[in-house]
Amino acid sequence: MILGVPRETFPGERRVALVPSSIPTLAKGGLEVIVEGAAGAQAGYPDAEYVAKGAKMVPKRSDLFAAAEILVQVLCYGSNDSTGQADVPLFHNGQLLIGFLRPLGALGPLQEIAAKGVTSFAVELMPRTTRAQSMDALSSMGTICGYKAVLIAADTLPRIFPMLTTAAGTITPGRVLVIGAGVAGLQAIATARRLGAVTSAYDLRPAAKEQVQSLGGRFVELPIEAKDAEDARGYAKPQDENFYRRQRELLGKVVAENDVVITAAVVPGKKSPLLVTADMVKGMAPGSVIVDLAAERGGNCELTRPGEEVVEYGVTIIGRFNLASSVPYHASQMYARNITAFLLHLVKDGKLRLDNNDEIIRETLLTQGGEVVNKRVREFFSLSALTARS
Repeated sequence: MILGVPRETFPGERRVALVPSSIPTLAKGGLEVIVEGAAGAQAGYPDAEYVAKGAKMVPKRSDLFAAAEILVQVLCYGSNDSTGQADVPLFHNGQLLIGFLRPLGALGPLQEIAAKGVTSFAVELMPRTTRAQSMDALSSMGTICGYKAVLIAADTLPRIFPMLTTAAGTITPGRVLVIGAGVAGLQAIATARRLGAVTSAYDLRPAAKEQVQSLGGRFVELPIEAKDAEDARGYAKPQDENFYRRQRELLGKVVAENDVVITAAVVPGKKSPLLVTADMVKGMAPGSVIVDLAAERGGNCELTRPGEEVVEYGVTIIGRFNLASSVPYHASQMYARNITAFLLHLVKDGKLRLDNNDEIIRETLLTQGGEVVNKRVREFFSLSALTARS
């Protein structure tokens, strides 16, 4: 089967879906790889490296789409709402598409993809199981985001993170609070600790306490209890407004004690919960920094402006998107390993295996036969259940 790797077109996107080192592994699985010219250039992977590993370079995007039976992208149409629609006329019936598709975002793009007869798989829907761990691209990119959030905060903060004893006296360490101890949050904790900051974290899921402490962070415990805090996939469940109001009241003092706050509380398909109010920001010391990793979905901080960096009450609030793209070499490498593992799960001896009894395939399958077929996505958009096909 022919596997195509197009160049990413989302503004500022520097990642690439496959790196050269993945190609020999895929070739053993019966896949022939073609790559659009300069697809990996911004990530640090020149065309010559792809050719050396056995890929064929294709100068024209339209030719690549026409030839490829399977397409792998980072940001497919759906997650790429800026330029992704330009690819829709290039899709053809029976083609496979794999990548980030934002399945719980907007229904329109998913239906356009389905209408072209494309069988698509959304990597965001990968189950959080041991079998699927090597294919979990969402966790891989979350790791990069958590790491980069701390570096951005350290670069912005007018203090240094580690405690230093010098001839000029002792410098006290910076204090970092991470709200939301998922994959990104845990990596933020680990990175802040490596840089020498005193690090604490809060998460409404009690199970997160052990993970935070294992990284050397202090777990902030509040005298409130979330109802049904975690879903079957390991994500925090949304709570009612009374819970969030009480949570904000209790977090206010904790936020004021820290130089840096990194928020990473995201509920899939929902607006990000408001955790840091304007009053809480006002109570922070001048020069403090908030990095809001939930900015794309409205932000965990009331004063976050999605995609921007602003200063309010002397506090810098950073709401940048797509942080993983700012570390494109290793982000691409991690993503490529996830995608390669998934492809080898889908394709056996050069033949496609669409086994609906396989949880990994069933949970990630988004469109097929002209329809949005994923049960979870159909329920999210209140679409009627599909009748069983004979």
